Amino acid sequence: MSAAPAADVPTGNTFDKYGSENPVVRRLMAGFERTLDELFTQAAPASVLDVGCGEGVLSQQWAARLDPGRVIGIDLPDPKLEAEWALRGAPNLGFSAMRAEQLAFADDEFDLVAATEVLEHVPDPRRVLSEMARVAHGHLLVSVPHEPLWRVLNVARGAYLRDLGNTPGHLNHWSRRGFVALLADFGQVVEVRSPFPWTMLLVRVG
Repeated sequence: MSAAPAADVPTGNTFDKYGSENPVVRRLMAGFERTLDELFTQAAPASVLDVGCGEGVLSQQWAARLDPGRVIGIDLPDPKLEAEWALRGAPNLGFSAMRAEQLAFADDEFDLVAATEVLEHVPDPRRVLSEMARVAHGHLLVSVPHEPLWRVLNVARGAYLRDLGNTPGHLNHWSRRGFVALLADFGQVVEVRSPFPWTMLLVRVG
């Protein structure tokens, strides 16, 4: 995600969708995580950079799966996130507060660079994707809300009506076709999936 003071962490990112007990959220997340796992398996990385890692839930899972392969999670500077990171230590797992627009890594440093539910929040998604593609020598794995479906669902449940269903912190909105077209500028789109209500892509770079 883009650099910002801790107070500016997007509100839409503070909901713990992975730990939710809501049965509807759990059903939706099951489809999301199943699709993510399938694409991750297809990419078969030995090292991962998790951009916009949040509390580090996925980073920790991937580190356990790839051990001893290196996994790094980055996100905005935020004491709450950093407290979560401290609880998720592993020899092959690290976390850092860092600008996604200027990644402090070498070209081609990671097999896979992931950004799940991140690009909708950043002011300049092309710049972030350019940096992600620079440090990846295998694949990008990215997901965003499927629009306008996402906002329609919010309105249907009576959420964010003043903003026409737009989740707080969502600066960018893509249809499936629009998101595929964007990612095609950074590599070969090898898989396009639509776990309801998201769009998820696996992109080969290099």
